[in-house]
Order: sequence, then C-alpha cells, then structure tokens
Amino acid sequence: MSIDDLRAQYEAYPYPARNPADEGKRLITGSPSHLDELVQHVFGGRIDHARPLRVLVAGGGTGDGTIMLAQQMADAGNPGRIAYIDLSDASRAVAEARAGARGLTNIDFQRGSLLELDGLVAEAGPFDYIDCCGVLHHLDDPAAGLRSLAAALAPGGGIGIMVYAPHGRTGVYPMQEALRGMTDGLPPAEKVALARRLIQALPPTNWLLNNPHIGDHRLADANLYDLLLHSCDRPYSVPQLAELAESAGLAVATLIDPLRYEPSLWIKDARVLKRLEGMGPLERAAWTERITGAFTKHIAYLLRPADLAGARIAPDAPEVVPVLRDLDGAVVAKSVPPGGSLEFDLMGSVVALPLPRLAGPILARIDGKTSLGALHAAIEPTAKVSWDQFLAQFRQLFDALGGLGKMHLRRG
Repeated sequence: MSIDDLRAQYEAYPYPARNPADEGKRLITGSPSHLDELVQHVFGGRIDHARPLRVLVAGGGTGDGTIMLAQQMADAGNPGRIAYIDLSDASRAVAEARAGARGLTNIDFQRGSLLELDGLVAEAGPFDYIDCCGVLHHLDDPAAGLRSLAAALAPGGGIGIMVYAPHGRTGVYPMQEALRGMTDGLPPAEKVALARRLIQALPPTNWLLNNPHIGDHRLADANLYDLLLHSCDRPYSVPQLAELAESAGLAVATLIDPLRYEPSLWIKDARVLKRLEGMGPLERAAWTERITGAFTKHIAYLLRPADLAGARIAPDAPEVVPVLRDLDGAVVAKSVPPGGSLEFDLMGSVVALPLPRLAGPILARIDGKTSLGALHAAIEPTAKVSWDQFLAQFRQLFDALGGLGKMHLRRG
C-alpha cells in the first residue's frame, strides 16, 4: 500500500470518528500514553514535572492519545510539548479542533510521516516518549517504521504502541479479502455502501458475525472502513510483537494490561498451570493469547534493553506512591467487605478478583500523594499490622488493580 493510498483513506474517513464539540463533556482516556501509566512503565515511576517532557505522537489520527496526554500534562503543570504528526489533513483538522475546544496550547500539529523524522528530531527532539497507536500494522514495512521511531528516541525514553492481534480478529481478514476484489476502483463512499450490503447478506456461518469481540463495523463509516476495507492490515501475535521490537533494538517492557496475559486468570486447573512453570513472561503471555482467543490488539511499552532494569518499580518501599485510575477508592472501600472481591468484564468474561482484608482502609486513603509508608502509619494503629504484613496485603491489592491498569505507582 502506498503512502498516497493511506493518506487518501484517512482524508475520506478520518479515524476514529470524533466530534470536537464532545470535548466539553468528557476526556477520552485509554492506553497507551495515559500519563500515570507511562510514568510507571517507561520511567520507573519517576517524573519531575518542572522538566519539560518531549513527546512525539506518530500517526495521531483524530487525536485521542494526543488530547489525553496533552490535557494530563497541562493538568500536572508540565511545561513540555507534544509534536503531533499524521499524513491526513482531515484527521489533523479534527485533532486541532479538539485541542482548541479544550484550550490546549502544548501541541504542535503538522503533516508528516513517521518514516521521515530527521527534520522533526533536529527541531524538537530527541523525544522522551513516543506514542504510535494503531499505525505500524498499516505500514508496508512495520519494522522500518519502528526503527525510525527508535532513532528518534532520547536516552532512557520509551515507546507506547498498539498493534492488532490475530486470534481475537477472527473473521476480519477473510472479509477484507472478500471485499478487496469487489471494491477495487470504487470511490470510498461506494466501498462502504457495498460493504454494508454484504454484511446484511452474510450467512449465519460467517466468522465475523460469530466473533463477539469485533463490533467496529456497526459504528461509524470511518470505523467500518478501517476494519474491513483497509488494504494494509497485518496483525501481530505476542511472539511476533517481540520480534518486531527486537528488530528495532527494543524490547517489550510490559504488555497492557499485564493481568490479562496471566494464564492463572483464565485457567484454574492446577495440573495444567504446573506445566507452564519455568516459562518467561512473554511465553506465558503468548500461551494465554492462544487459549483465550479474545485479544483483538496488543498494547505494549517498548524500551531499549539496557533501560529495562531502571524502568521497573515494585510496591516494596515506603516512598512508593500508589495512584488510582478510573476508580473511586472511597466508593470501593464502602462497597467491598473485608476479604471480598471486585468483578471486572475482561474481553467478554466476568472475572472476580479477590481483595485482601485491608483493601478498604487502603483504598479509602489513596489520593495519589500518600506514600505506602504513610498509608501503613495511618492504618497500623487500628489494624495492628507490621510493615511486612501491610506490604503483603498491598501487594495482593496491587496485583489485582495494577494488573488491570486501575492503579499505578510513582516514586515519591
């Protein structure tokens, strides 16, 4: 697929479909590139907001990741800037309008290709953090794209990526093949119209119809086009993602969200799980991907191998500060009894995660500023727990909530 073809698609159908007027109602958040998440997984929980954070969003589309991170940086008082590039003028116009609706002034918008970053790096980089969400799998040579990004990365920096995964997108690729021959040469609007007619006429045996994890084709035309009419779309399994990272001199630091990739979350037979002992994290993740069949995409943070150790942070020191995300600790504290559990909908399955006895008192006190040492000091007089006992309880809580991206860690 040529760059001109890619640009033409997104000029006709900016993706994802967004209305700038909605910025007054909500902030779309997600992964990668949520500020608390990337600080934990890229910088090991360390960030000095007095130091400008240099960010590149490569293939920013209509702006979800750009707007989220720009707003979070502004809220944190970080004076850094985000360089947004995209091939599509129509997509960039939507992203710019969204930024304008929020009054954000920390984004530099321009047309550009992630394959040609030398001028941008000379002007604004190298970059501490690079977002590349949903882009690499649409390139003729994804490895060349990732190498280009890695060359623009500052020492100690990291890249947040999202690529499509094969098993959870069962049915998508046969439909792409079926439509490709039928729609060659048609204008974009006619391609969409024909695709919708085909969907209405599909037999009940069609794999796409029977895949509960795929629903984009039922939404906006831009979403249908991106899902079924894209002429360049390559999914990656976990091992293939690791190989892609290695080809650019990078390594997978973590998969998001980590708990989803843990075999014991899905399989409860101890004899089966025992056969997995000795597997490394990526091997376990690959096994989980195969047996769930539900991963439609993989989100990962990539670092240079030499930076992996320094980017790790664990809930094991008094100065570590827990931060909740999309979760009201006080509400959960009131609703979950000691030793109770929280239920989450994960890829179509409801999973109950047991919480430790002190989950309520801990969650009620997490405010993004209070360290583990201070939390223990506040709880100890009534709970009568030593530091080691408290830490064991907190680790169980973090394994559950942190594993699902509901809690992050910083260094105080």
